[in-house]
Amino acid sequence: MRAVTVRTPGGPEVLEVTDQPTPEPGPGEVRVDVAAAGVNFIDIYYRTGTYPMPTPFVVGSEGAGRVSAVGDGVDGVAVGDRVGWAMVPGAGYAEQVLVPADRLVPLPDDVDDETAAASLLQGMTAHFLTRSTYPVRAGDDVLVHAAAGGMGLLLTQLATRAGARVIGTTSTAEKAELARQAGAADVLRSDTDVAAEVRRLTGGRGVAVVYDGVGRATFDASLDCLRTRGMMVLFGAASGPVPPFDPQVLNRKGSLFLTRPSLGHHIVTREELLERAGDVLSWVASGELSVRVGGRYPLEGAGRAHEDLAGRRTTGKLLVVP
Repeated sequence: MRAVTVRTPGGPEVLEVTDQPTPEPGPGEVRVDVAAAGVNFIDIYYRTGTYPMPTPFVVGSEGAGRVSAVGDGVDGVAVGDRVGWAMVPGAGYAEQVLVPADRLVPLPDDVDDETAAASLLQGMTAHFLTRSTYPVRAGDDVLVHAAAGGMGLLLTQLATRAGARVIGTTSTAEKAELARQAGAADVLRSDTDVAAEVRRLTGGRGVAVVYDGVGRATFDASLDCLRTRGMMVLFGAASGPVPPFDPQVLNRKGSLFLTRPSLGHHIVTREELLERAGDVLSWVASGELSVRVGGRYPLEGAGRAHEDLAGRRTTGKLLVVP
C-alpha cells in the first residue's frame, strides 16, 4: 500500500509517497482501508517539526473508511464496518492505516466517507470550543477569525445555533459571503482595524469571546476586541506561534481570560469521544451542520494541499483521497 511519509522535517517538499507493507493489526487495533483523510494544520506542525515526531512517519491523523482486518481482543468492530477517527497520529494520508479500536467512531449510513473525514476533527473541536471552553449563550457577541475556513465555518454555525451574534473576519469578499451564509451577522476584512470595528459593532463593549486559530498575526488585536472579563480562546497558530507576553496585560485590559485548548484533552475517554462525534455526525446527517469540502488531493498532491492550507488560498476543509 502507498502512504505519504516524512523522513526529515521540513517544507512541503519533504512529503514523499512511499510503498509500505500492508499493516497488520496488533491486539486492540483495527486496519482500515482509507476512503478519505482530513488535512489539518496539526499535520503541518508535525511535518515541520514544530510538534516533534519520531521519523519516518505517515502524515495525517484523521480519516474515514472501511474496516478490513481486526486484531485480537477487539469487540464491537467488524470487517466491513464504516468508521471514522481523529487525533490518531500516523493514521491519515495512506491507503491503509492502523487505528486503536477504542478511537474509532461508527459512521451513520447517511453521512458519506468524505463528509465524515471532513467533519470529525474540526467538528469536535468546534463542539468543545463552543460548549466546554466557553459555553456560548443566546445574546453573546462572538468574534471568529478566518470565518470562511473549515474551522471558522463550523464555529460560526454552532455559535449562531446557540443564539449568539457572530462577527467574522475573512481576507476576501468571496470568503466573506461564505461566512455570511454560515450565519455571521457581520464580516470584517482581516486587513482592517478589527478591534476598532468590533468596538463599533458592539457599542464599545467588545465581544464575550474570541475564537482565534490564526495566532501571531491576530493575537494582540483579539485581546483588544474583548469585553471586561471576556475570554480569549487561542486554538491554533496558522500565522505562527504567539510570542511570550506579560500576563499583567490580561489584568490591564479588563481581567481577561486566556486559554490554549486542544481536542485531544477533550476526547480523553471513549464516552466523551462518542458524545462529541455523535453530536457532530447527527447534526451533519440532519442538515443542521453544513460541512464544506474546499479541495480534494491525491496522495501525490499532499504537498500542494499543505501549501494551499498554509497560504490561506482555500475555504472549507481539504481532503487527501487515496
